[in-house]
Amino acid sequence: MADKKYIRVVGAVIVNSDDEILCAQRPEDKNLALKWEFPGGKVETGETETEALVRELEEEMECRIDVLDKITTTTYEYDFGIVELTTYYAELLAGEIKLLEHVDMKWMSRENIGDLDWAPADIPAIEMIQTQKGAIK
Repeated sequence: MADKKYIRVVGAVIVNSDDEILCAQRPEDKNLALKWEFPGGKVETGETETEALVRELEEEMECRIDVLDKITTTTYEYDFGIVELTTYYAELLAGEIKLLEHVDMKWMSRENIGDLDWAPADIPAIEMIQTQKGAIK
């Protein structure tokens, strides 16, 4: 059996002024169809994690963010590959969020964020976010 592809990805945990967190739903035609995730994407060769996160949010949602504190890095093995996900708190700076990649988005309270059907790699970060009060500025 061939080695699985190793995919480094980053996710933005964007917290608004009401302490709600942006959750984005994946499209039907991609891996993890209709699962919820923190917006972000693959880290390209030569890019830092924060550069990748800023670029991905610009590409997928046409918004600018400021990347804040790192939350965690988790690794999860899917059938299509091994995903290493690093999540960061982020602040929305400019731009109205447009769904260019995702099929839906919701602002959810920390308490209720776990109610969605999340991609497995995101779940450890969700558990940490729920125990931390307030965005880290």
